[in-house]
Amino acid sequence: MNALHVPAGPNADLPPIVFVHGASGNLRDQEAAFLGPLRGRAELLFVDRPGHGYSERGGPENAYPDGQADAIARLMEAYGIRKAVIVGHSFGGAIVASFALNHPDKVIGSLFLAPATHPWPGGIDWHYRVTSTPVIGWLFSHTVVMPAGLTILDAATKSVFAPNRRRKTYVTEGAPALVLRPANFQYNAQDVANLLDYVTRVSPRYPEIQTPAVIITGDDDPVVLANIHSVGLRRDIKNSELIWLKGVGHKPDYVATDLAIAAIEKLSGQPRDLQALAKEVDARVARENATQ
Repeated sequence: MNALHVPAGPNADLPPIVFVHGASGNLRDQEAAFLGPLRGRAELLFVDRPGHGYSERGGPENAYPDGQADAIARLMEAYGIRKAVIVGHSFGGAIVASFALNHPDKVIGSLFLAPATHPWPGGIDWHYRVTSTPVIGWLFSHTVVMPAGLTILDAATKSVFAPNRRRKTYVTEGAPALVLRPANFQYNAQDVANLLDYVTRVSPRYPEIQTPAVIITGDDDPVVLANIHSVGLRRDIKNSELIWLKGVGHKPDYVATDLAIAAIEKLSGQPRDLQALAKEVDARVARENATQ
């Protein structure tokens, strides 16, 4: 597994933090959002999930969130990280939930950012189905994906951030084009194709999660249905808090980075009024959206 490990500074005030990226992503997505404001405050571990970024896929178990959670747990052990706040965006939310279920001794708290964690209606986009199909998927990912994907990359990443403005440097900093490489594209499609059956089977166990959690979600998310996933997590995890953000889409990690860090601080035991901070974010986002 490939990871970016950043040691804590001499005046660190937070416990270790592990970041788990979403579908079609890699560790640089979360690094670009969080490394700058958190450098020195904690030991940080940004992970390329199995089969993503520059991580090898590993065994067939890594096509499912629990297999990837197990791999991240072993990686933490390799770095000597006993316990951490585990942060997951989007698809990474399913992995963080599985991590909390299967490795509770390693969890200080869980932060879910626009998570995908529960059964949803409607299935998945056509290109995931095609790519996860044997033979056809190989041909598709080796011939069509790269040229077509590079053509629409700018527009596609803007749509993920919508209705909020995408950071101008995101395509360079977050390196989303890495998913267009054939093997990465196929592994990503397998992950997404397997997710619905997986969360249908595993989400009934979420009430077993005892460690604290914070869920931050936008009310204008075009990618996941917050009323299913985020509301479901709040219902299922007894010791959890749900933060709704007005006018925010699928990237609260970028649009409300300060709030996400405050949530990490609260999960670490520091007093933070997340609802009050969310109102400040709402006001800022309203101003920003009005100027687009």
